[in-house]
Amino acid sequence: MSWRNSTLIGALFFISFNAVAEKKHYQIPRVTDVPVIDAVISEGEWDKAEVVELVYDTSPGDNTPSIVKTTAYMMEDGEFIYFAFRADDPDPKKIQGFLKDRDSIFQDDFVGVIIDTFNDERRGFEFFVNPLGVQGDLTRDDVRFNEDSSWDTVWESAGQITKSGYIVEMAIPFRAVRFPSGLEEQTWGINFLRIYPRESRMVFSDSPNSRDRDCSLCQIYKVKGMPNLETGNNLDVTPTLTYSNSESRDVEAGTDWENESNADVGVDFRWAVTEDWILNATVNPDFSQIEADSGQLDINSTFSLFYPEARPFFLDGADYFNSTNRLVHTRNIADPVYGLKLSGKSDVHSTGIIVSRDNNTSFLIPGSESSDIAVIDDFDTDIFIGRYQRDIGEKSNIGGLITRRTNGDYENTVSAIDGKYYFTDSDSVEVQYMHSESSNPQQIQDEFGVAEKQSDDAYSLRYRRSTRNYGLRAAYNDFGKDFRADMGFISRVNYKKVVLGGNYTWYGEEGSDWTRWGFFGDWDRTEDQDGKLLEEESELHFNLHGPMQFITRFGIVSRDRSNNDQLFHEDRFMMFFRFKPNHHMTIGNFMLVGDEIDVENSQLGKIKLYEPFVNWQVGKHFNIRLSATQMNLDIPGGELFNAKLFDSRMAYQFNIRSRLSLTLQTIDIERNPTLYNDQTIDKHYQSFGTQLIYSYKINPLSLVYLGYSDNAIDTDNIGSLEKTDKTIFAKFSYTWQY
Repeated sequence: MSWRNSTLIGALFFISFNAVAEKKHYQIPRVTDVPVIDAVISEGEWDKAEVVELVYDTSPGDNTPSIVKTTAYMMEDGEFIYFAFRADDPDPKKIQGFLKDRDSIFQDDFVGVIIDTFNDERRGFEFFVNPLGVQGDLTRDDVRFNEDSSWDTVWESAGQITKSGYIVEMAIPFRAVRFPSGLEEQTWGINFLRIYPRESRMVFSDSPNSRDRDCSLCQIYKVKGMPNLETGNNLDVTPTLTYSNSESRDVEAGTDWENESNADVGVDFRWAVTEDWILNATVNPDFSQIEADSGQLDINSTFSLFYPEARPFFLDGADYFNSTNRLVHTRNIADPVYGLKLSGKSDVHSTGIIVSRDNNTSFLIPGSESSDIAVIDDFDTDIFIGRYQRDIGEKSNIGGLITRRTNGDYENTVSAIDGKYYFTDSDSVEVQYMHSESSNPQQIQDEFGVAEKQSDDAYSLRYRRSTRNYGLRAAYNDFGKDFRADMGFISRVNYKKVVLGGNYTWYGEEGSDWTRWGFFGDWDRTEDQDGKLLEEESELHFNLHGPMQFITRFGIVSRDRSNNDQLFHEDRFMMFFRFKPNHHMTIGNFMLVGDEIDVENSQLGKIKLYEPFVNWQVGKHFNIRLSATQMNLDIPGGELFNAKLFDSRMAYQFNIRSRLSLTLQTIDIERNPTLYNDQTIDKHYQSFGTQLIYSYKINPLSLVYLGYSDNAIDTDNIGSLEKTDKTIFAKFSYTWQY
């Protein structure tokens, strides 16, 4: 992922201090009188709770004292773990708390906890609440430095702004998380956090963190208690009813509208076999994508676009399938008849298994300079994915992975082993070996010019050193010509690549508006398996953090890059910035100017790329997100293309459960056909799509969606925007917990 696309929530927790402090142990009491989750800390309600003070400013401060007082409370009753936060504020009018959809709170004020339930300092659950009670929950993979907000579970929260700050209360059922079974007493890692966005985005914590240690969960405090904790063999049953009525037509061919209606009933099961092993099953699932994907321009590009997974069945326990490379991308399972998944951890052993049958068979055909998508029509495939990982020592691990997709004369099998080893608290090395075997039906052989049988190997080796002021990294990747991972997202093969890079960071004085600045860069060289240079690149970038939560990164890239057996030299300047002129608005832009290969004609041109965005919270209920992409490429004969993309998303949140959203997406591309080899290409192409959705969510699994969407296009042969399809749809689901 490039630095311009990095999310702010991922940076919240890689925060630290100069020296490693001894870990504190809390003792959580078991109570019989439970609190009412109403954002009111009533007299006597939390008297028996363990009290925790968030005394450290860990970002931008370096374990300096918190400038505001935050008190947390925790207790449990054998069924729920309860948390409360009293977040004082000298000026409550500046509190940033808005009504919005869950997992959208991470630019607000918020409080919450990270809990490492297996106390392995590798994986955690995160629960956060903003001042109005809106939830955000995530999973955390500290081995690969990844947070995933797409994970959702059922829990209760409430929040309210008061005259002196705000109060939040939370009740998290133990059945919502995984933890070791059969223990007389539990020991979990726990971290209490408060995010305080003002001129700087400040993070207050109960525990300090060292910037000289390349981990986060390894530094948090511990909580003991929860004797003989059991959740039983609890079962969640979620039936789903979906209905859609669609009309479509080929406007260029002038065909009439064709109507198709579908009504389906499916059911999902989630069974806690034990407290640490979960079995998920789905029959006739509704795996439709509800919210429209973020818009992306696919022009002058040779590699396939990536879209993240967003479907609940695959998201529960998704981190159990992570490895060094993206060998598992469950969005490849497009239209399954059924799905079965088992995931869990016993002692130091983690395992994940997925079995499914897919009615839609599509996968990437990767190459050294491009990738294509293969589709086998009317062809079902059986799918197996298996992942095992063993913890070694305090932070290291070793694991294996198998993916298999097959039917008749088609097969793709990938086997891999991987591991990560920490030499010191700051130094680690990660390695993965992969082998693939593929059998291709005649259609794939003819369409993509591949052999009937393919097999090859791939390797990845990465070194990382991360300290308070500087970091070093080195990597080597070697992917054979015929390596293919049909259940993953490996878009490039037939290459060898070496990377050497590093960074250095300075920090501002305590109280300064300018909190950090530094530089980072790397050199890399990529050759194909025959030794032909594909790319050699050097880049140097600078970064600066300042007032109004201002962040900028800018730098230069100089590279030689191959296209169609020719080598071109490109010099480019890029810049990203983001800031908040007030607590209702965030403004930013990414810019790229310089040389760019015209892949259509294999010649060098000049590119200008701008990607501005605005996020505007209008009052407590209404949110507007606007983003755009403007890209044009000039070549010696003139302007080859000018492409624009606009993505507008507006939402009115009536309350925590009820929401109305409108998405408008348009793409407008102007080309000069005389400058293309294929001069029949359209001079003008435009598309326009709308989506209107009303949602009511009792919780993430019990919900109602009612929506309408349509799309229209305009080409040289049409002359004006004409609708190509329109759909009304509804989805109803409800979870029963036993």
